[in-house]
Amino acid sequence: MDGVKDSETIRTCYLEAVRAFLELVEQVPDAAWSKPGLGDWDVRGLTGHASRALSTVGTYLSAPATGVYVDGPVAYFLAVRSSMDPDVIARRGRETGEALGAEPAAAVKDLVEQVTTLVRNTPDDAAVASPAGTMRLVDYLPTRTFELAVHTLDLARALERPAPAALGPAVAASLELAAAIGAHLPAAGDLLLLLTGRSGLPGNLSVL
Repeated sequence: MDGVKDSETIRTCYLEAVRAFLELVEQVPDAAWSKPGLGDWDVRGLTGHASRALSTVGTYLSAPATGVYVDGPVAYFLAVRSSMDPDVIARRGRETGEALGAEPAAAVKDLVEQVTTLVRNTPDDAAVASPAGTMRLVDYLPTRTFELAVHTLDLARALERPAPAALGPAVAASLELAAAIGAHLPAAGDLLLLLTGRSGLPGNLSVL
């Protein structure tokens, strides 16, 4: 399994990311839902895509878990990165955003309540039928924390608002996960140079 983290820490980190996402969504003015969000998405589409980090937990827990066993979040991302279709992802985000209805923030709040109860009451080893294969819930949750951390930051940028303070642990965990994924890629050296300010980052941004 990728890394060693206490399951309660993993759950708490995910639920804090969920709370931070909702906090920001509830700040979206009515007129801002149609404003640019990220790439082809407006704010509604970006919110819809990010909300799948909530809804898929229940969907994949309830689906039959078959196929290869996926041993942790790094293995998950390495398995799905080559099969991701940007056009499909963009369309699904728009469709999910539209499905949030006339009151998107209220719809997201309902999702938050559902997933919070589910995560608190489901065993660590419950089988999740993820797109990469069968995973334990406790191994799938960090992938959703990652998605929430990244897209809550995207949403904050689109709204020109600060990211909620509650997102901090999820950002830290996601940086660790991103580094672990990057270490397996052919471009690992280039990623390390990027993070140490060698090229491409604004204002000589560096981890050192």
